[in-house]
Amino acid sequence: MAADPTNMMINLTAVIVAVTADQPRVLIVNQDGKKTAGDELALPSGPFDPLNHDSLESGLRRWVEAQTGLDLYYVEQLYTFGNRFRDPREIQGGPRVVSVAYIALTHEDAVKAPDAEWRDWYSFLPWEDWRSGRPSMIGTDIEPALIRWVRHTGKKDLRKQRQERVNVTFGLGQAAEMDSVLSLERFELLYETGLVEEAVRDQRLADGDTDAVPAISQLGSSLDSDHRRILATALGRLRGKLAYRPVVFELLPGEFTLLQLQRVAEALSGSKLHKQNFRRLVANADLVEPIGRTFAVGRGRPAELFRFRREVLGEKLTIGLSRPIMRSDDT
Repeated sequence: MAADPTNMMINLTAVIVAVTADQPRVLIVNQDGKKTAGDELALPSGPFDPLNHDSLESGLRRWVEAQTGLDLYYVEQLYTFGNRFRDPREIQGGPRVVSVAYIALTHEDAVKAPDAEWRDWYSFLPWEDWRSGRPSMIGTDIEPALIRWVRHTGKKDLRKQRQERVNVTFGLGQAAEMDSVLSLERFELLYETGLVEEAVRDQRLADGDTDAVPAISQLGSSLDSDHRRILATALGRLRGKLAYRPVVFELLPGEFTLLQLQRVAEALSGSKLHKQNFRRLVANADLVEPIGRTFAVGRGRPAELFRFRREVLGEKLTIGLSRPIMRSDDT
């Protein structure tokens, strides 16, 4: 069934982020019993109601509160997603779905809604977490598949373009490092080459083929519609902001140790940071100040507590840490 080109709906989608016990977390809703084809797990979302929503953001906040019980604090618009057939409903002849996505930074509070739960961010994008070194799946699953994809064309120019794209996103050989900000580009490549479940699902819906070959299962949990693409976009946005905006402090308590600050930065960037270099960078940027108290951690010497200098927002145009690079040999 062909989609009606005049039929369109605006959807509001939230990427709600927290960092708990050094792990980046995202709030997910379970759409068990949904009537449309697609995955049951999704980001909190709902249609924009122009009669009852004063603005896009107020509509988003109302949907998030209804689905998760959370009252959001820090919210910023991420991106508008409007590609054709990005939603299973359109593939099946339904309306064109344009999604306006937002990022919300918060702390992991308990959610009372029975269908909402916090999940580890990297369970959906596992190739993005280099904190323990280069993920093994890059060498065992992703790299061989991308090599086949590059070679699977007789056109020299196209093969060169594919090779350049692979090099920019993942790299080949042993991929000593990757630009962590390019998380969306990596997901787009994995989708185009059919390595993630959403690509197989969408092709199956388009062709009506129930026997489509499944994607590589260990490449993360799938999400409804293109919510994993939205998640990858949000990850790249936050990683990019580390270099010029103090978003990391929205995920910390009011008082924190420098080690806590480093762990949150590592959780977002997906890479280990050199302790002395990181502390030197924080000191040079004049981002924090001691509060005159310490915090005991284990049996070691108590760690000094700091707070974020919010006044720095009015002192500098660029306030951040550094553009994160994922390296397999970080110490």
